[in-house]
Amino acid sequence: MICPECNQRPATLHFTKIINGEKTEFHLCEKCAHEKGEMFLLNGAPGFSINNLIAGLLNIEPKFTPSPQDAFKPQEIVQCKQCSMTFPQFVKIGRFGCANCYEAFQEQLIPLLKKVHSGNTDHRGKIPKRIGGGIQIRKTVADLKEKIKQLIADEEFEKAAQVRDEIRSLESKMIESHEGGE
Repeated sequence: MICPECNQRPATLHFTKIINGEKTEFHLCEKCAHEKGEMFLLNGAPGFSINNLIAGLLNIEPKFTPSPQDAFKPQEIVQCKQCSMTFPQFVKIGRFGCANCYEAFQEQLIPLLKKVHSGNTDHRGKIPKRIGGGIQIRKTVADLKEKIKQLIADEEFEKAAQVRDEIRSLESKMIESHEGGE
């Protein structure tokens, strides 16, 4: 495919932008992409780097700007106590030095995880459909038991009774499915 901008060189870079559900595709040669500013992912490098992608995701705006009195104080750089990696090093490299880095950089990672996982910070995983029936019911029962504890603490006994009945119904389904040979 020839670059539609210059009609001379082959289009080697293919971008797809989705904005508000509208999909737009761009096919450009490297020179036209540099001129049009579409090289933001490559940062002028000849190849795409996943580290640059992660670093771009980590470029999160601070929640507040420091007050003028704090402007001259040096900012504390968070560092892992086990491997001595700093957060700027992680951003540059794109991976942690050890398992303790997750705890050391937890405050910086929460906004990233929310951004990547649509506001969620907990990974719940997937359950296969063919064997997940009982597991899914047990998971729902566990969630409902947490909900009933909260309702009792809030003294919403009518709602708690409804949740209790729902739990009993799900537990009877579990018993029936085990007897049925699921």
